[in-house]
Amino acid sequence: MEFIIARSQHISAIKIVKTSATLMGLALLLASCSSKPPKSLVTPLPPVSKQPLPGKSAQSNEPVRGVWLATVSRLDWPPVSSVTESSPTARISQQKKALTDKLDKLQSLGINTVFFQVKPDGTALWASKILPWSDTLTGKIGQDPGYDPLQFMLDEAHKRGMKVHAWFNPYRVSVNTKPSTVAELNNTLPLHPASVFVLHRDWIRTASDRFVLDPGIPEARDWITSIVAEVVSRYPVDGVQFDDYFYTEAPGSTLDDNLTFRRYGQGFASKADWRRHNTQLLIEQVSRTIKQLKPGVEFGVSPAGVWRNVSHDPAGSRTSGAAAYDEAYADTRLWVQQGLLDYIAPQLYWPFARKAARYDVLAQWWADVVKPTHTRLYIGVALYKVGEPSKIEPDWMISGGVPELKKQLDMNESNPQIQGTILFRENYLNQPQTQEAVSYLKRRWGSAG
Repeated sequence: MEFIIARSQHISAIKIVKTSATLMGLALLLASCSSKPPKSLVTPLPPVSKQPLPGKSAQSNEPVRGVWLATVSRLDWPPVSSVTESSPTARISQQKKALTDKLDKLQSLGINTVFFQVKPDGTALWASKILPWSDTLTGKIGQDPGYDPLQFMLDEAHKRGMKVHAWFNPYRVSVNTKPSTVAELNNTLPLHPASVFVLHRDWIRTASDRFVLDPGIPEARDWITSIVAEVVSRYPVDGVQFDDYFYTEAPGSTLDDNLTFRRYGQGFASKADWRRHNTQLLIEQVSRTIKQLKPGVEFGVSPAGVWRNVSHDPAGSRTSGAAAYDEAYADTRLWVQQGLLDYIAPQLYWPFARKAARYDVLAQWWADVVKPTHTRLYIGVALYKVGEPSKIEPDWMISGGVPELKKQLDMNESNPQIQGTILFRENYLNQPQTQEAVSYLKRRWGSAG
């Protein structure tokens, strides 16, 4: 989730096109999605005309003290050992206990918001009619885990007075492209629902050595929107968050969307402008959909910390990091300015002393961006670096990383535009190298929780 070296390229002025489809709401979301046989599934949704008009989400004055809880590759939860339990009953028991133990610890630390990864790839951690069950739960894609993890998380977190934001990775289908993964995805064909990998093979591309959806295909964006709509309409989530994986590429594993660009990219000066337009359409569509269903549910994005560098744009930050605008084709600053987000949570995963991307420089830059808007600013902090040896960022090692963490929290809590902090990520609270910092967090936040 962190990059430092920026790629230079010519950027034309972005062309923002507001299509009528974006404004029509949910009724036509999946009109063009079909595959036969089998048939692509859609979520039954209430008529848009009977929904409240888009409005601002409900919010408290309490600052967010949050943590990301990742399920992809079982990074934070569920326990790897639970998948090999001798019986489904034992597996369910272990997974539920692991989650409630984590929530108890988070509550003791004063954490009040959990960003729970419900869509780590092309699978779901809820009883979806669109996505197959996640293999993180049972070891097999599409296998019913015997309970609903999202509902369980909501019940247990709300019982403890904590909010839950459903965290979605919008475009990722798999974490690798191994033959065994292809076989697992193909084996979902008889399932209801089957994987998008077999339902819509023409939407699938390879990038960063993963299977992903092509963001330039309108039906693929509609499909993602319907998944968010399913969760928002059926579960009492407090918010929805997209992470920074929009267009994700790696040297040697770029996303080949030349054919898609030829089909849909007419009128754009460059493929980069067209890609940013595609990301813009997704954000507009999801934002409007959430507000039509439940205006009180917050919608946010957690992008890479640098929007653009001042060397590329006079409005950019005094940094030299990889920029969301140029690397992920996400004009995150524009979304704030247009009021499409209730909050933005940039990942500022660097210390004050990191010249390429100073924490204080970026935090203040984002504070200035949100100041004239109604978008709230939460800062993503690099708990995963605390206590870790680093030649280029030695501050994380000094006194267990506590002084650096203290400086960052002091800035977040003293700047009136910064309304929260989110730690990346939960399992690092349980690692030996972070224990001094965890004790500090408990002293600082625990009494407030």
